[in-house]
Amino acid sequence: MTQNDYEKLGGKIKELRTQMHLTQAEVAAALDVTPGYISNVENNRSAMSLRVLIYYAKLMNISLDTLIGTIDSEYKPAALDREILNELSEMDIETKEKVLRTIQLWKES
Repeated sequence: MTQNDYEKLGGKIKELRTQMHLTQAEVAAALDVTPGYISNVENNRSAMSLRVLIYYAKLMNISLDTLIGTIDSEYKPAALDREILNELSEMDIETKEKVLRTIQLWKES
């Protein structure tokens, strides 16, 4: 990751938190850190450790690859497969069947 990526990461972390309607205190409690730590990360005054990044991604229900935003091209297909599986796992059976039929139609054309 470049310095610019780290600077974008703080904003992305804040954006995800606000989209989930969570306070810094709620996120801090879930990650077992202080609200000040979350504030420092969101304002690019410090970087999250890898351990906290992993827990944050789980809390936001996204992959670490998605959170970081940059992955090695050889891992991109696996990361995409994982994202698709995560989305599918949250769907009801009827929606999954529709998605499957749609994929099958795309493959045929």
